[in-house]
Amino acid sequence: MEITDHTVELIEDPFGILSGNRFEFFLHIEVPEDDELFSEKGLKVKVLIIEDENGIHMSHYHIIENTTEKVLDFELEEDEEQLILDYCREQLKEDQE
Repeated sequence: MEITDHTVELIEDPFGILSGNRFEFFLHIEVPEDDELFSEKGLKVKVLIIEDENGIHMSHYHIIENTTEKVLDFELEEDEEQLILDYCREQLKEDQE
C-alpha cells in the first residue's frame, strides 16, 4: 500500500467536552492488483486521528471506494495501520511547524 495524497481537517468540538484535538484525514492510496483490497475504482482511507495528552493515535478508519463512496468491509494489516498512523503523525508535525 502506498499513500499518494491526503486532505486533513480539524474537527471542531462545539460543546468542548472532548479532550485534545480530532483530525479527519482522507488518504488516497494505491494497492497492487494482487492485493485483496485492490479496486479499479481507486481507494481512500478515512481516518480519525486524536491528539491529546497521550500523544497522537488513531481512533478508527474506513476504507472507501473512490467513485462509489462505498465503505468496504476490510481491515488493514497491523503494518498498514502503523504506516497510516506514522504518515498522519508526520503530516500533523509538518503542519505545526
